[in-house]
Amino acid sequence: MTFFISMFILVMQFLWRYVDDLVGKGLEWHVMGELLFYASLQVVPMALPLAILLASLMSFGNMGENYELIALKSAGVSLRKIMRPITILTVTISLLAYAFSNNVLPVANLKLVSILHGIRETRLELDIKERIFYQGVEDFTIKVEKKNRDGSMLHDVMIYDHRDRKASNSNVTLADSGKLQMSTDKRNLVLTLYDGIRYDEKVGFAQNKKSSSRNKMQFRTDVFGSQTAIIQLEGFDFSKTDENLIKQGDKMKNISQLSHDLDSLRGKRQVFVEALKSRTNLFYFNKVRPREKKLATIDSATVFNLDSLYLGLNGEEKLLILQNAARISRDQKQILEDQMRFIGREDTRIRRHLMELHRKFTLSFACLIFFFIGAPLGAIIRKGGLGMPVVISIFFFIIYYIVDTMGAKFAREGVWEVYQGMWLSSFVLLPIGVFLTYKSATDSPLLNSDAYFIAMHKFKKRLQSFRKKIKVLY
Repeated sequence: MTFFISMFILVMQFLWRYVDDLVGKGLEWHVMGELLFYASLQVVPMALPLAILLASLMSFGNMGENYELIALKSAGVSLRKIMRPITILTVTISLLAYAFSNNVLPVANLKLVSILHGIRETRLELDIKERIFYQGVEDFTIKVEKKNRDGSMLHDVMIYDHRDRKASNSNVTLADSGKLQMSTDKRNLVLTLYDGIRYDEKVGFAQNKKSSSRNKMQFRTDVFGSQTAIIQLEGFDFSKTDENLIKQGDKMKNISQLSHDLDSLRGKRQVFVEALKSRTNLFYFNKVRPREKKLATIDSATVFNLDSLYLGLNGEEKLLILQNAARISRDQKQILEDQMRFIGREDTRIRRHLMELHRKFTLSFACLIFFFIGAPLGAIIRKGGLGMPVVISIFFFIIYYIVDTMGAKFAREGVWEVYQGMWLSSFVLLPIGVFLTYKSATDSPLLNSDAYFIAMHKFKKRLQSFRKKIKVLY
């Protein structure tokens, strides 16, 4: 139950994120169904740990609230034995989560990205509003003064034809009324106009120098009673993006593919590094011969007094030497910056692949950590239902999400090592789980308000007795 609740919340968050890309596209129900299905698979890595935390917290909270834990402990059953069967179940779920991350999630990411990219490339449905210039049809601008309620009849129609790139406003059509229909295959727009006039200025003739003066001034006016135009539409129908174009992304690969591509990326990076080393080890010194004015390369092993050599040249030769040195320095700097840019690009790709490689394991480990936080915490607070457990679960999940996002950002930008950033959330929450498990096993009143009130009362008594001793001394 908690898993599907978490899935529903995260899928709604996904839809809210992409609502601008989905509204007004006229998508069919099976496209939306497929999108929601793959979106549900994509949010499993976030929903599963939250579900385990909430479920374990509710289960042990109910047992504690109904004094079932006390009855079991009084019968000699320790908390470790009580948690043993659910621990085995959680370990099984963690192993299944690892298999899901390695085999199912890459395919789901590939399908989801393909559908989302296709939806983004799909244009909005043809919706012409009154007294507003509509530019949804490529190369045309349409404006209507009024239209019927069903939208079939348009009145006072104005159409600009922009297909002439040299003069985009040279072709204008005005009509008293018109009828707009979409073809059955949604590939063509059938527009029937009534009682109109069409103005067309032949700009193309005016730009031809060989044309006569009459053609340069050519202007055509057509009056019609009825005219039908078929405008070809492109981009209004949905089509998935070719998966072969995006399947090389790091999120679309399993562990074996990531390991194979990491070896290739590291080899490619090493080629750039070797090229950079070989270029930085070169040493050039160019000298201008006084008569031939040509550049001659001097052996780098020869020892020169460079100042004396430079001072022995005349002013023109010194200027040429300085200009040549500046040019070579700029060229070398540009080459080195390009090499460093290539190396940085490969480093980014390597880090992203390593992040996905570690992410295959962090999901399973997060499930175990959240179980060892939720189960002991439920036994301590002894509150079941959807009240206090939900609040505590959301609190811990927010901490996990913030720390995980921060660690992933540090790893992606190269501030930390990849394993440090990807396992940061686990390093933070693991001590909390160990501490809560220990406190629950030792029956510690960690979250019992009465225990804190008793401690405060004892502290006040000791403070009063200490004050009395101070008064007696003075």
